Amino acid sequence: MHNYNQNILNKFIGTGVALVTPFREDDSIDFSGLEKLIEHVISGGVEYLVSMGTTGESSTLSEEERFSILDFTVKIANKRVPVVGGFGGNNTAEIIRSIKKYTAGKTSENNMEAILIASPYYNKPSQEGIYHHYIEIDKNASLPIILYNVPGRTSSNMETETTLRIAKDTNNVIAIKEASGNFMQCMKIIRDAPKQFLVISGDDPITLPFIATGMKGVISVVANVLPKPFTEMVRLSLNQDFIAANKLHLDLLNFTELIFKEGSPAGVKAALKQIGICGEKVRLPLFKVSDELQSKIGRELRIDN
Repeated sequence: MHNYNQNILNKFIGTGVALVTPFREDDSIDFSGLEKLIEHVISGGVEYLVSMGTTGESSTLSEEERFSILDFTVKIANKRVPVVGGFGGNNTAEIIRSIKKYTAGKTSENNMEAILIASPYYNKPSQEGIYHHYIEIDKNASLPIILYNVPGRTSSNMETETTLRIAKDTNNVIAIKEASGNFMQCMKIIRDAPKQFLVISGDDPITLPFIATGMKGVISVVANVLPKPFTEMVRLSLNQDFIAANKLHLDLLNFTELIFKEGSPAGVKAALKQIGICGEKVRLPLFKVSDELQSKIGRELRIDN
């Protein structure tokens, strides 16, 4: 089991934001839009940034593009908040190669502070396969690792027992982003995980009840657009002030539902366009939201702002 101290774990308590990747109309990366987004969420109070997750459309980016986005995010964040880098995939050896390539020669000043690794998709590995996937990555990684269980995207659930085995048998795994939406599974992980292991919500609309059961925060999509009310809701929940938190939670519910209605991150990018952060462009096979949904998102933002 790892020996990470509480100071490391504390960095990932609260609200992390799963950053989108802004694109120009020609599909190139809009770095000025990304800088505006990073400044928007940091000033909005998020505790850390997550770059190159699903919301960042990492699966449609080349390795060179992913690395340049990570470098840029670390540079703009400038140690004001930690940066977590996504290194998902369904080829264990390739993930290890990519992590080693990115981290080679980097110091703590120009490197991310943790790695987010989604459970493998498409291959549909057995639980034993998932376990050994993470064991191999753990052996080859020098940074803290956050597991990511998102069966809605991977078509493969990382079961409670598998998560607990990984948490207990690794040196670098410090947390899981749990997006199964399965309350029983999540509560068992919270109950039985090692003390130095964080369980983090991967579902914006059920973050409050998950924190009530013992989760330590969220990696959020909504916080790209509305970081202030969302981070405040999470802080109030972590402080057990659920009456005040619930008001914010319910106020955010319609907006949260709308931005996921036609897929993520198309919905959240539509909202970011409306508040002047970046454009709505997504890379195929994703596609921008309908005009009707765009209008609904705009009306909800005017109400909330």
